[in-house]
Amino acid sequence: MISTAIRVARVGSFSELVAAALMGLGHALLVLFALLPSLEGFVVAAAVTYVADHYLHQRGSYLINRLTKVRAGLSIRFLLRELTLVLLLVRMDLGDGPVYLAIACFLFFYAFQALHGALVTLINNRRRLPVVTRNVDLSRIRIPDAPPAWLLNSSARKVLHLDLAAFIGLLVSAVTESLVYGAIGTAVTFVFAFAYTAVLSTFLRGSKIPPSANTVLDRVDDWLREYRPETVLYFSGSKDSAYQVNMWLETMENLDTRPLIILRERVILQNLAPTSVPVICVPGGVHLMNMDLSTVRVALYAANVGKNIHLLRVPTMKHVFIGHGDSDKLASVNPYSKVYDEVWTAGRAGRDRYAIADVGVLDQDIVEVGRPQLAPIRTAQGAWQPESEGDCPTVLYAPTWEGWDDNPGNTSLILAGENIVRGLLSAEPPVRVVYKPHPFTGTRSRQAATAHQRISAMVEKAAADRAADPRWTVDTAAQERARAELGRVEARLAALGTGTDDDKDEAVASRDGVADPQREAELRKLKQEWNEAYWRTLPVWEHKIVTGAEPRLYDCFNEADGMVSDISSVVSDFIASGKPYAVTDSAELGEEEFKRRNTAVRAAVILDNGAAGLGDLLAAIRDDAADPLADARRELREYLLGPDSPPSIDRFNAAVKTLAAGSQVRNERQLAAMSGELHGIPGQRAVTEQKDGQVPA
Repeated sequence: MISTAIRVARVGSFSELVAAALMGLGHALLVLFALLPSLEGFVVAAAVTYVADHYLHQRGSYLINRLTKVRAGLSIRFLLRELTLVLLLVRMDLGDGPVYLAIACFLFFYAFQALHGALVTLINNRRRLPVVTRNVDLSRIRIPDAPPAWLLNSSARKVLHLDLAAFIGLLVSAVTESLVYGAIGTAVTFVFAFAYTAVLSTFLRGSKIPPSANTVLDRVDDWLREYRPETVLYFSGSKDSAYQVNMWLETMENLDTRPLIILRERVILQNLAPTSVPVICVPGGVHLMNMDLSTVRVALYAANVGKNIHLLRVPTMKHVFIGHGDSDKLASVNPYSKVYDEVWTAGRAGRDRYAIADVGVLDQDIVEVGRPQLAPIRTAQGAWQPESEGDCPTVLYAPTWEGWDDNPGNTSLILAGENIVRGLLSAEPPVRVVYKPHPFTGTRSRQAATAHQRISAMVEKAAADRAADPRWTVDTAAQERARAELGRVEARLAALGTGTDDDKDEAVASRDGVADPQREAELRKLKQEWNEAYWRTLPVWEHKIVTGAEPRLYDCFNEADGMVSDISSVVSDFIASGKPYAVTDSAELGEEEFKRRNTAVRAAVILDNGAAGLGDLLAAIRDDAADPLADARRELREYLLGPDSPPSIDRFNAAVKTLAAGSQVRNERQLAAMSGELHGIPGQRAVTEQKDGQVPA
């Protein structure tokens, strides 16, 4: 019942649910105690509402947003409390003085809040640049420091709480029947309120005003002309999709041409991993279309989204869909892909998918470039072997999310997830379970969210039971050393900063966000050390739930000895490890049909929704002789991901170079045609013949 109430109220914990209940009850009691009247009861109820409201804000409870949507936002809640105080003063029959003072105080206080809100909005708008950058030199324009965070963060809530002095003063006046205390409290409220506003107003004068939008855009164009970017990675999406661009950052850093990343949403920039590549976030389509990108020859697209059209319209560059993973999902053969000049796939499998799907992508427009991101995945060297006493193999369960429709084949989580995890947790000989759900899990389907909660509870209980079992021993000394190492690494990472700017003014972040190569190298080294230390802090047998960005998926691959997943790019990527894996036929197509439709499962152990077949996977993990699919995995690896040699990054660079050369030739021919210099053919005739497909030799 409690869990249902938590879900319905959209709060994150039982304590939040209690705080929400107390806040609602407190406001109801305020009205009751004001009508009785009961001064003591009113004081207690008012204190409860202040404290509960503050607690929910501090926890960042989603309930706060819900209250705003139903006309019970922060200002309304404060106003209700103040109106009930006026009602209390009237019911206590203290005379007109306290009542008039309270009414005048709160009327002027709310008028002042309108002024304060307008001031904060103006400051924020003026500091909101038309573009936000990283690793772009904006030093030629003056960008002043931002106001201190304590002035602007949660400013409305801070101002509203200034009513406390007047509120307490008026209550004391009600007790003592002396208007002096109410007057003093009111004076204190307004002194602090006007002081707050006076400090804020200084940031709208002189050198504290940021440059105009045109000045910033002109400087970015100047920088583009100086830097002369050649290859662009373009991305648009929601905050939860940032991983789709993050997976390409290292590849962009290793390009032989001058790279640039263009983002369309500020929230993506906030969730972008650290990179040394220049980044320009351009929310406005007009600003993007007016940007000087004349030197760009190749544009890479990691997702099929509507905003791609703002760059696809530029004819002077070649446009390539590179996607954000390789899988047999329908998204991997989206008909939208026809709009690109080329589609780059990891291996032959991607090419064959488009041929079978027949969605208009021509075979000559597909290039196999491998998957440069898979370099960190370590290849297995035979079956699992224990490294210490009490060691057991690790099985990763990494289901994909429920998708945009209700196709049962989207995810194993709903129909098979609990059976899979139950089977792994009860396996003999025992295994260790690492559960890493997709970041989107439960965002659309309540069934998927419920299944995830149940599986998480199962894993947590099994972990607690195993920790309490004396058969499972812990090397305390080794764990302490690992924790000390993890603490050292985390302290250094904190000192260097994580590369995110959630707590930074965007203008300052753009001004100061220039990569330091030494810092970037140290960050990469520290993140590798963090991952190694993190796994060493855990007993080798401890079940674990992994959510969030760290540890990364590929780090989980390296820790695992086998995997259970669904039809998604996770499977194709895991194949790079050469380790045994299983895929769930949640749509119950049958093994033969399931393998016919899905290339990536041809070397997999196939599970049904009851998790039958799980024993075959566990046997293959422990014994090479019980692994009949080993040769099939090696063949499938090359088919899906391409050959190991030359390295994927070399093939990727070669594809960029070839396409850039083609783009340059096209632009030169077009320029010649427009100027009438192509073999002496008048410009208009040349253009006409090119449109008809008759390009002169």
